[in-house]
Amino acid sequence: MDFTPSAISSEYRSKVADFIAKEIEPVEADYLRTLRSLDDPWVVLPVIEELKAKAREQGLWNFFLPKAFSEASGHGAGMSNVDYAPLAELMGRHFIAPEVFNCNAPDTGNAEVLVHYGSEAQQRQWLEPLLAGEIRSAFCMTEPEVASSDATNMAATAVLDGDEVVVNGRKWFSTGVGHPNCEFVIFMGLTDPEAHRHARHSMVIVPIGTPGFTVERMLPVFGFHDEPFGHGEVTFDNVRVPKENVIAGLGRGFEIAQGRLGPGRIHHCMRLIGLAERALELGIERGMGRSAFGKPLVNLGGNRERIARARIAINQARLLVHHTAWLLDTHGAFGALSELSQIKAVVPAMAESVIDLAIQLHGAGGLTDDFPLAGAFTGARSLRLVDGPDEVHLGVVARIELAPYKQGADHNGHHERQA
Repeated sequence: MDFTPSAISSEYRSKVADFIAKEIEPVEADYLRTLRSLDDPWVVLPVIEELKAKAREQGLWNFFLPKAFSEASGHGAGMSNVDYAPLAELMGRHFIAPEVFNCNAPDTGNAEVLVHYGSEAQQRQWLEPLLAGEIRSAFCMTEPEVASSDATNMAATAVLDGDEVVVNGRKWFSTGVGHPNCEFVIFMGLTDPEAHRHARHSMVIVPIGTPGFTVERMLPVFGFHDEPFGHGEVTFDNVRVPKENVIAGLGRGFEIAQGRLGPGRIHHCMRLIGLAERALELGIERGMGRSAFGKPLVNLGGNRERIARARIAINQARLLVHHTAWLLDTHGAFGALSELSQIKAVVPAMAESVIDLAIQLHGAGGLTDDFPLAGAFTGARSLRLVDGPDEVHLGVVARIELAPYKQGADHNGHHERQA
């Protein structure tokens, strides 16, 4: 693998960094204070639409789209996963940046589902306005009553009834459903419990406002509601939608989910690396600028060693994610199965540790909204569960690592690898 950035990645990285420095960084703190002071923070403040318009005018828009689709449709910049990774890292440094560049989750994942699996009608009705930044979306997979890391436990259903699909069940942590511009959700449910375990589920587009669809509550995460996107608990009570709303066909939900999660894990992890970088910078600045017992904080209590280990951990994580992005580009999702699980297990834990160090260097202030660290820690800790908990990913890595070995050893005393 060649780690030299491509010309297109270097060009856009410079443009994105410049836009963030000039347009986003100067207004973000005031934006967050204003939003949190509102009686109803589930709104889009004008500054967000203004920034989105500026970004789109400058061509800084929809970087995440698959290269082949970008080249065919004219949407996005035509980047590979390796090209996009440094841009995701830059966007991860600021809470509002992903939305400004129309690269925020879960819209990116939903857009990729519609790119790869959506019908022409679905793309026309839902994908095009999503790529234009005119609407938002949510993804409804996780359920409160079952261990949703195992999709075979899923209790919610999507069953064909004539020309309609009937959707029933309860979902939660449906990220994005609180946004005032959220127009649809992608629902994953059980269609045929007797089918092969990977052919039981379907994904269905459910428009917001369909009878029987109810957002019961918005869920706090460590006290944060992540307005205006949020994480909702949603009920589906005999929700009926046309069978044309099924994505790709009944029984293909698991296949779609696997395709959706690969690039999404690259995006999540690179954004987290950017967040960890920003946290480390804030921690060092605080440690250099404050003194106790006659010394700068960085020179107390082993902080120099902790900072060094944080730098090493961030760099290691970045290299692993870039390698995984390269594998995804060159070998596809099945050629990067272990690595996709590796980064998902490594990066959130790394970011959590680095952000915790920065909080410690800030003292009690690091726990407040005066600094972005409490929110950053919440995001990092949450991502140890999002897209599957650590244990699931470590299990995947172990399974793939152990698969080539037979029981016992060959005549030379070495474990024999299966063909």
